[in-house]
Amino acid sequence: MPDAMAAPLFDVANRAASPPSLLRRALGFARQRHWVFSAGVVMFAIVLLMLCCAHWLTPYDPAAQSLLQRLQGPSSRHWLGTDHLGRDQLSRLLVGGHFAIIIAAVTLVLSAVIGTVIGVISARQGGFVDEITMRIVDLLISFPDVVVAIFLIALMGPGYGTLIVALTVVSWTPFARLARGLAIEINAKSYIRAAEILGCSRRFIILRHIIPNAIRPLAAMGFLRFGHKLITVGGLSFIGLGVQPPHADWAAMMASSQPYLERAPLLVICPGLAIFLTALSVTWIGQGLETKRKTAGDQA
Repeated sequence: MPDAMAAPLFDVANRAASPPSLLRRALGFARQRHWVFSAGVVMFAIVLLMLCCAHWLTPYDPAAQSLLQRLQGPSSRHWLGTDHLGRDQLSRLLVGGHFAIIIAAVTLVLSAVIGTVIGVISARQGGFVDEITMRIVDLLISFPDVVVAIFLIALMGPGYGTLIVALTVVSWTPFARLARGLAIEINAKSYIRAAEILGCSRRFIILRHIIPNAIRPLAAMGFLRFGHKLITVGGLSFIGLGVQPPHADWAAMMASSQPYLERAPLLVICPGLAIFLTALSVTWIGQGLETKRKTAGDQA
């Protein structure tokens, strides 16, 4: 009888001692953040879900033209109308964010990795290496992304590879500056001194202590910069240097529909609204990562 009573108590103790699941930890983290974080995650998840399922959601072929149905208003057949070539606006809107978001994401990942590695190494080395690295960062950060991108595209020609390289050339500098500052702050901690006394290698200290403790601020900057990169890619596509036809792109759709703004304003409003909401969602995620929800104790 005592054994039968001890078994449930033992199971309850095991469940209490077991670590929470990944989903529970994610929900707990979201509850600790400001409301803008949850709103941004929901908005961005909806955008990604629509883009991933665009192949099944598009009612028509985004590239199919029908000049007899050009510049039609919203109807039961075309919910958002048609453009100047008779293409379904809803279908093009659903697939129009693929290339811009992919280019912005790849550029951001490359910039974050390059900038973090350079910034952390600069902080750990110090001295002449740190001074030269920071002067290079100061030089590159003074050039606007769009100007550098236009210059490189003029030299190398338009294309996805050129666009990614052009946007990465100067985009790593904010990450390098932030990573350097975080690494200098973390280097002053007592556990770093203890690791050095114990004979831990420089690579171990960087990978085990510095980078894990700097992940959250770098991730917050990454989401904030993602919205900036998305708008930059859109600006280049708007002037014809980004995503090239026949691929659908939100900014390119705005540029091609600008002459028909008075007759069919939805052709410009819908892609512009898609760019705005996507950039706003990732910006909210970045802001929410560094902003905790205020509790009654905090307010007191």
